[in-house]
Formats: sequence, structure tokens, C-alpha cells
Amino acid sequence: MSDTAIRVENLSKKYVLSHQQTGGSGSYNSLRDKITDGTKSLGKKLLKPAQKTSKPTREEFWALKDVSFEIKQGDRVGIIGRNGAGKSTLLKILSRIVEPTNGKISIKGRIASLLEVGTGFHPELTGRENVFLNGAILGMSKEDIKRNFDQIVAFAEVEKFLDTPVKRYSSGMYVRLAFAVAAHLEPEVLILDEVLAVGDSEFRKKCMQKMRDISEKEGRTVLFVSHDLGAIKTYCNKGIMLQRGQVYSEGDIDNVTSAYLSAAKTSNFRAVMRSNCGRFELKRPFWVNDKGQEVYEYAWGESYRLRFEFYFFEKVSRINPGFFLVDDEGRKVFTSHLLDDQQFKFTKPLSGKVIIDTDFNLPSLAPGEYQIVFGVRNESEHDAIFFDDELIQLKIVYLEPPKNGTGGMLWHTSKWLLVDENLTVSF
Repeated sequence: MSDTAIRVENLSKKYVLSHQQTGGSGSYNSLRDKITDGTKSLGKKLLKPAQKTSKPTREEFWALKDVSFEIKQGDRVGIIGRNGAGKSTLLKILSRIVEPTNGKISIKGRIASLLEVGTGFHPELTGRENVFLNGAILGMSKEDIKRNFDQIVAFAEVEKFLDTPVKRYSSGMYVRLAFAVAAHLEPEVLILDEVLAVGDSEFRKKCMQKMRDISEKEGRTVLFVSHDLGAIKTYCNKGIMLQRGQVYSEGDIDNVTSAYLSAAKTSNFRAVMRSNCGRFELKRPFWVNDKGQEVYEYAWGESYRLRFEFYFFEKVSRINPGFFLVDDEGRKVFTSHLLDDQQFKFTKPLSGKVIIDTDFNLPSLAPGEYQIVFGVRNESEHDAIFFDDELIQLKIVYLEPPKNGTGGMLWHTSKWLLVDENLTVSF
């Protein structure tokens, strides 16, 4: 149909993984292990040349499998799913960065993609030069780029650094300029993959509003990946949920986010969770009460501890962990993280197992089921190096339900004073 901006038919992407399994343990060697073991293996071959060595095994991994959908012109589509569901692979294929194994893709018009911090920028060129470079890549004339140049610079708020090589930009400056270029150089399709997690909240709101404007006023199509379901529901009108490389749900954004949260509730969230970003692994987050017992229900008014167990593959000097709580509608209820000047600063760079606890009283939330999304910032910048969207389930209950019921998200204890008779009533 003429109003179809993107059509995907039976799209699949296969990767072939090579493993060198360690003796009988069921685990696999990391790159560091392979380098270390390589020197040992060479020594063994010199001493025992006749001894056979085990060959690495090969495994097929389908990042996407038979994915099909259509996106209409002017739609703002939120793409959601757990880590490893295939979201980033899909966007890379749509952006023509990765070739699919099977399937067909039809896209109407030019595509601007912002998939990672610094994507499409040459580090040695200045901000000004990169604006013209990106415009040329999109097929725009120099005159068209000049016509939009002032708007790009004003939106990105990097006037003072425009003639500085972008390799000296912070990650936040990178993203501000990259988004401004992508949004103002008039592509028919704009693709964003979680990069707006970088930077301050005001700029994120500014970007979200720009996404809505170019969709509603200019008829352009936006594809947006984020772990923030509240932002997805607020700014997107359509959604696609991926699970294990396949389309689990698509259509109206409210229906898709509901399907995502329902799937999270039925998953075995008590199992050990292994979420690996390459730099470290989050082995298991869980709640414990003041007796040290693991719990899955929270009684209002009691104190709890949220414990995170990591394994760092490389030495780090400091980290800034945090998490946010979402309700069963995908709305972000509150966020908890260390301030920038309160990062965990280790006495010396360390690696291996690290346990971090956070003690707090949750707000007096209304009864219901909630989920926690955990993230970690890197040592010096504001960009998130990891998000774990294997949602940690949390059920809020009351030990003694209020007699008159509750409404809204919070139940706040207050005192009411009848001034004329000096009568104080608390509830």
C-alpha cells in the first residue's frame, strides 16, 4: 500500500558461535582464557606432540527468526523486548548495517539511524564538519544542509564546541549533536536505539517532543527502542514486542506493553539471572528482609534490602548503579541511584565478584505488582553501559488493609484537624 513506510517479510538472521568448552564444567572460555590457555597449549604440544586437543564446537544462533510486520508512514513505533530478544539486530538490519540471512525488507525513503553513541561521526572531524558529512551520507545537497544548519546547532546546544573535534566531546554532547542532525536533515525514517538514555532529562524530553513533531506534523516514521516503558507509551502510538527473535505482539502500543508486562509476570523470575554486557555479569538481584531472608512480597511500612551480585571481567575503579520501579501499566514510579559525586570508588581497581546492597523503605505504594529495571553507569560519563530488563518482580501487600480503601499510586498517612473542636483524626 502507498502509506506503508516499512514492510518486513520472513526476516531471519543467523550467527554461528564457536565455543571452546572447559573440561566437563559446562562453562565456556572467555577471550582472556583463550589467550592464556593458548600459551599453555603451545607448551603441551612441544612436550607431548602426540596428545590430541579438543576441537571447538560450533553452534547456530538465530537472533531473528521469521519476523514479519508492516509500519505505516507517520507512525511512532516502540520496539520492546528483553535483553537478547533481537531488538538491536532488527534495527541494524533495517539501517542496512547488517545483512539478513533470509527475508525481505522494503523501506520507502531515506533512513537516519542513531544506534550507538558516536555512530556516523568521524572522531577527527569537528562538529561542524560532521554535520555536513552526515548530510552528504543521507544524500542531501550542501545547500539543503546549510538551510537546516542553524536549527541543528540550536537544538544540540553545542555552539561553543562546534569547531572542536568530536573525539573531545562527552557522550552527552555526542548524542545531542547526533540526534539533532538525524532529526533535522529530513529523513523519511528515523531509527533510535536506546541512545537517548544518555544526557539530562530535559534534553530527553526535548528529543521525545521532536520525535512526535516530525511524525505528526511532517509525516515521518520513527522506530524507537527503550527500556523506559513509560516513555514508550507516552510518545509511541504503535508497538512491536520481540521475544527470542520472533514477534510476540504488535499493534496498539497499550496492548503491546501490556503483553510485555504479562509475559514478565509469568516468567520464572526466581531463577538465577545471567545478564552479560561484556564488561561484567549481573548474576542475581534479589530482595531480603531484616532477617536476611529472601522475599518476593513487600509489606508496606517494613524495611528491605535489594542485593545485586556482579562478576567483573575487567578491573574497574568506580561504578554508579541504580534502578527504577515501574507499575503494571509500564509507568515509571520512582528512580533510585547514586549521585555523580557518590559513586562507588574502590580503594584500588578490582575485578571478580562484587556484592552491592541498597537499604531503603519503599514509598507507600498502592497494592499491586511492580517490576524493577536495573542499570549501571560507567565511571565518568552519564551513559548507561548496561540495562537488565529481566524484570525483578515485586508484589506490594498490606498487612492490615485500610478500611476505607485507597486510590491512586500512593497511600499517604496524614493528620486531619477539625479546628473548631480541636479534634485530630489520623488515618
